[in-house]
Formats: sequence, structure tokens, C-alpha cells
Amino acid sequence: MLDTSRSYETPEGIVLGMRIAGPVVRAWAWAIDFAIRAGAYLVIAILFSFLGGLGMALILIGFFLIEWFYPVLFELLSGATPGKKAMGIQVVHDNGTPVSWSSSLIRNLVRAADFFPFLYGLGLLSMLANRDFKRLGDMAAGTLVVYCERPADRQALPVVDPIAPPGDLSVDEQRNLLAFAERSSLLTPDRCSELAEILSDITGCEGVEAATRLHAYANYLAQGR
Repeated sequence: MLDTSRSYETPEGIVLGMRIAGPVVRAWAWAIDFAIRAGAYLVIAILFSFLGGLGMALILIGFFLIEWFYPVLFELLSGATPGKKAMGIQVVHDNGTPVSWSSSLIRNLVRAADFFPFLYGLGLLSMLANRDFKRLGDMAAGTLVVYCERPADRQALPVVDPIAPPGDLSVDEQRNLLAFAERSSLLTPDRCSELAEILSDITGCEGVEAATRLHAYANYLAQGR
């Protein structure tokens, strides 16, 4: 129950991992978006306040468009409003796919119900009552708010001339070989040579030469040859 990680298996057999965003980070995102909207309201009010009745009509139209379509626009463009993006979260469907315009529109229209009785009280109760932290709008639209997983920076491979590895390597063996080469810069030369000597029967080398030979194999695989 305390785990906020969710997974969804696609028809192709690919498992997508997602981390659900809780009420606190979503509240901070809402506060940032509210500040942005408040600034936009102020600018519109100042620009059209001198036009009398026409200006008031334009102000009301502007307020309406910002209040209801500000989140929809940004969620369709990038899956997240500026506030969500600043907090590293985004809106997706329950199956992990990007949110559609209809789902985004539904979840934001239901915000009016989530706001009752005040300050999203009903929405907060709804989030605390289910394991996916869904407010009413998320339930109606079939959406989740998840953390944006940033890909980890990969270490550069040691620069050596590529050499084709002997025999056919399995996928796991290729992955292990690439992982060793990527992590070599984080190891001491002695430790790197010690690990490389485990495969001395394949490389036919020992010590530093064994590590260099494995790096050459990894460069060959990395080039997709």
C-alpha cells in the first residue's frame, strides 16, 4: 500500500513503470500554476480596463479561457502545465500513454467538483482514498499524474579501436560487456583488470590488456556492427 510504483504491460509485452505523484507535489504544482494564471489575469485586467463595457466583456472572456483551457493547452502540448513541469510531474493515461485532448478536457472540467467545499477539499479526500492518488477528474478521465522519469546519463566508452568479439554473444552477455566498459572509468585500473581477467579464456589476455580487449569488444557492439 505504501508503494507508489505502478506498472502496465503493453500488448507487445513491454512493461512500463510509473511513479505516482502524491498530493504534496501536486499542490506545489498547482500553486505555481495559480501564480502564473493570477499574473495573466492582472495583465488582461490592466489592458482592457480602459475600454468600458467592451473591456469588461473581453476581461471576462479572457478569464474564462485562461481558467478552463490553460491546463488543457499545456497538457496537450507536453503533458504538463508549467507548474507540473517545474515539479517534474506530468499527466498520462492509466496505461502510460500521452493524455488525449478529450481526457485532458474532462479531467479539467471536473475540477469544479474537486474544488468543493473549498480549496480542493473533495479532490484531496478522493486522492487520499485511492492508491493511485486520483482526484475525481482523474477518475472520470482515466488519467494519472506521474513523475517524469529522466534517463540516466550513460558513461562514455573508453576510446579504443573496435574489435569483433569471438563467437556469438547472447543479449545478456552483450549488455554485461557494455555495462563493464561504461563503468570502467569509475573503477581503479587494478580492479578493472581484475574483473577483465575473469574472461581471460575468451580474450586470451591478462591484466590491462584484458580490460583493453573487452573495451574493444564493447566499442564494436556499440557501433552496431
